Amino acid sequence: MQDTVVRVNDVSIQFRLYKENVDSLKEYLIKKFKQKLTYDEFWALRNINFEIKRGESVALIGKNGSGKSTLLKIIAGVLKPTKGVVQTYGTIAPMIELGAGFDMDLTARENVYLNGSILGYSKSELRKQEENILEFSELYDFFDVPIKNFSSGMIARLGFAIATIYTPDILIVDEILSVGDYNFQQKCHKRIQEMLSKGTTLLFVSHSIEQVKEICDRAILLSHGEMLADGKTEEVSEIYSSM
Repeated sequence: MQDTVVRVNDVSIQFRLYKENVDSLKEYLIKKFKQKLTYDEFWALRNINFEIKRGESVALIGKNGSGKSTLLKIIAGVLKPTKGVVQTYGTIAPMIELGAGFDMDLTARENVYLNGSILGYSKSELRKQEENILEFSELYDFFDVPIKNFSSGMIARLGFAIATIYTPDILIVDEILSVGDYNFQQKCHKRIQEMLSKGTTLLFVSHSIEQVKEICDRAILLSHGEMLADGKTEEVSEIYSSM
């Protein structure tokens, strides 16, 4: 069995920040063809290196703009790095952006099948788990309501319930647990602990150091796209708090 489930090797990513206001795709293409588009180069991440073992719970911490969410998206395969390589082993359940993979005009029940298929679950698997998803999300009176009418907390409940109906090899959570009421957050924490006990690897982003300390044994500190520290959560959190 592969012991290392995430390997990040010298990863950097650059974005182009265009200076002109372009109101349409046609205008963009014309300016690009005439080479009239000017931009600044912005390195969101530079030379990031680390490995994560099976069953580890690792937090990415840092101030806004440090590159945490960008790094999660690269690991999840949503973004491709400009330089470097990311290798992952096993199934990934990403919870990166609230509402990602949902159609706001569809009901919660319909989105179970849409979002579940994106995560790689078959229709028959989702049909078997539909009642469990309903029970965990506690959306009893709203399961056949279009989710455009949902609060952010209700969407988070649905997304977490779908992503965790089976135990993935790697669970990626970005700020989702900061949405919703305290009781549901504790319910999510309990399910995460259950998955960790079964060998799931957790990559977790939160601005709540208390949540990080409660859930994660290890933390990686990012600042302005660079990795400043990697170690035990308590020690790295102290460095972050002193910044």
